[in-house]
Amino acid sequence: MARVKGALMTRKRRKKTLKLAKGYWGSKSKHFKMAKQAVMKSGNYAYVGRKARKRDFRRLWITRISAACRANDMSYSVFMNGLKKAEVTLNRKMLAEIAVADEAAFKSLIEKAKAAL
Repeated sequence: MARVKGALMTRKRRKKTLKLAKGYWGSKSKHFKMAKQAVMKSGNYAYVGRKARKRDFRRLWITRISAACRANDMSYSVFMNGLKKAEVTLNRKMLAEIAVADEAAFKSLIEKAKAAL
């Protein structure tokens, strides 16, 4: 049986890594060994960043909802509790959008939350 050498797959794997490292400074974009390390590290940063972005946006939405609640003489936690008791199932992203874009609609949600409490 013929001996199979791995040159094709090795070259393919290295080219893929070097393509991901394109634009990196100095040897990190040219030499496979350094590029591999840089790509692995950047992959970790990207992974962590995707998780952090979700946290950051949730915090932003809560801040916006809280500010709108304070303008209507209610705290955020009491408002959310009232919505839960009134069985209003809007997520924080939509509540924040309503709070910013449509004050009248948000005021009606405040009234529903107050009525449920």
